[in-house]
Amino acid sequence: MQTMKWIKPFACLAITLLMFTSANAGDLEHAIATQTETDIAAQKSQQHVDILADETTSMLSEYRETLRQTESLHAYNEQLNKLVVSQQNELDSINLQLQNIETTQRDIIPLMLNMIDSMAQFVALDIPFLPEERQQRVVQLQTLMERADVTIAEKYRRILEAYQVEIEYGRTIEAYKGDLVAADNTRTVDFLRIGRVSLYYLTFDGLEAGVWHKGQWQQLDEGYRQGVSQGLKVAKKQLPPDLLILPVQTAEVTQ
Repeated sequence: MQTMKWIKPFACLAITLLMFTSANAGDLEHAIATQTETDIAAQKSQQHVDILADETTSMLSEYRETLRQTESLHAYNEQLNKLVVSQQNELDSINLQLQNIETTQRDIIPLMLNMIDSMAQFVALDIPFLPEERQQRVVQLQTLMERADVTIAEKYRRILEAYQVEIEYGRTIEAYKGDLVAADNTRTVDFLRIGRVSLYYLTFDGLEAGVWHKGQWQQLDEGYRQGVSQGLKVAKKQLPPDLLILPVQTAEVTQ
């Protein structure tokens, strides 16, 4: 009976310890589970934070790139605006020039016609050297003015070119063959032109020489034939330039 008394207290203690151990084990497991869940949640939160940080970094890079592109586009647009303004100014200048060209054309066409008429009169009144060639040049200019397929600039250039040819006649010496019409008689002779000062002729046999004087041909004395012959050779570059003794028409002095 005494033995039973000691057994009961130990049994109660063992039951109590077992209950305490079971209770502590349950709390520990719960704590571990809670900690695990917390760690998992923290890990997920960190992952989310990392994702947000990456997204933020990416968005910041995109923002900086967008800002750089915006500044570049702004500078480009400013340059384009300057080009547009410059082109507009150029367009306005061209329009003004076109208006001036129309006015110039209206003014220059009568001028060119007058220049051709003046040249025709000048050729008719000048000493009669190369008459067919010079008259044909005037006719070509008159025909040119009637052509619609030739620009005003080209017409004006051709007129100035013809005037330049006429100017050169006054600076040169020339020998050429041509028809001499005098006293209803036509002969082929050698002509000698000295600038626009004098025009001479010499027959092929060298027996007759003449000069254009006061609107008609006048025969020269025998002593001038050698001078005309020598002048023809100089003009043909058969002799070097030399002093020529020839009669020259002078302007009459009226009192």
